[in-house]
Amino acid sequence: MSDENMISSILSIVLIFMIVILGILCIWYLILKTKANREQKKSEEKLKLSSKEIKSNKEKRKSSVSTNYNVQPLINFMEFDKIEDNMIVQKKGKRYLMVIQCQGVNYDLMSQVEKVGVEEGFQQFLNTLRHPIQIYIQTRTINLESSINTYKNEIKKIEDKYNHMRYDYHKMQESGEYAKEELEGYFYEITKQKNLLEYGKDIVYHTEKMSLNRNVLNKQYYIILSYYQEEGQNENYNNEEIRSMAFSELYTKAQAMIATLSACSVSGKILNSNELVELLYVAYNRDQAEVFGLDKALRAGYDDLYSTAPDVFEKKIKALDKQIEDKAIDLANEKIDKVQSVIQQRVQEKEQNMDSLISKMAELILEENKEYIGKDVAEKAIEEIKADRTGTKKQKGGRVNDTTKKERKTRTTK
Repeated sequence: MSDENMISSILSIVLIFMIVILGILCIWYLILKTKANREQKKSEEKLKLSSKEIKSNKEKRKSSVSTNYNVQPLINFMEFDKIEDNMIVQKKGKRYLMVIQCQGVNYDLMSQVEKVGVEEGFQQFLNTLRHPIQIYIQTRTINLESSINTYKNEIKKIEDKYNHMRYDYHKMQESGEYAKEELEGYFYEITKQKNLLEYGKDIVYHTEKMSLNRNVLNKQYYIILSYYQEEGQNENYNNEEIRSMAFSELYTKAQAMIATLSACSVSGKILNSNELVELLYVAYNRDQAEVFGLDKALRAGYDDLYSTAPDVFEKKIKALDKQIEDKAIDLANEKIDKVQSVIQQRVQEKEQNMDSLISKMAELILEENKEYIGKDVAEKAIEEIKADRTGTKKQKGGRVNDTTKKERKTRTTK
């Protein structure tokens, strides 16, 4: 019994110990859980505060952006306002510019006397300056596309004229109303037109090859004159009066400067409004101007708010009409040449068989007029014509026989 009591007491002690440990663990778990809940609440409060701060910051930024951001047109970022009356207007009409384009001279190829003359003329130009100027140099890649298109248009005109002249020449030959000298003279003019057409095609071919070289550069030299609104003596002038005063003042200065530049063999001219637009376009679009010039930009409608294109089918109909017209002209010329060659063959055949044709024609005339001439006379005449025709062959054969006889005699004598 003692052993059983001892075992039961040990088990009870162990059970009590385990209960105590379990209680301690539960208490520790509750403490940890409360701490975690407190920290989670603190983090949630911090997140709420941070989100509120972010929202407030965003609102502040929006308010600051809305107050500072302002949409402005692109022209405000340019250094000019507009172009009118061959002048560039700047600073809301307070400054006007006029540009002179100068054509340079090849100083290195001049003789010593010419160089001295140019230097003296340039000194005179500098001594006559009474107002500030700006010298602007613009380097451009030479675009030969416009020249090539001009050449092609001229060649098309020459080719059309050449085709019409060929057609007229064939009509003149068929009519038979023109003398041989007139036909030869007209054929000479056609040959000149043909040579001109071939020469023009060669020019276009070589110019297109030259345009492939993008390293061909050209420098343009400009002198810029300026006029300020403050130069007027009276401040009560309106805008129109100020613009007219600026134009007259700048034009007078420009003409005097062109005259003094001519003393050093430098020619100049005042740029008009279109040329000023091109100058500024190249200055602001240096890379695009090489392949997409100002004329293309204007034709594409870049200065319009919106653009409308013609109907595709109408454009196709025009292209087909043009293609039909060109092919019709080529076909007409080809058939004219073919008919002309057939007619020439017939003329040659008639020239070769002229004698036989004359005799046959005479026989027919006699046959048709036997009643008027007399049957016996007509038949005898027909027989004589036939005899003459056969007699010529006999004479030719006799001649051949005579020659053979002579050859035989010479052989026997030898």
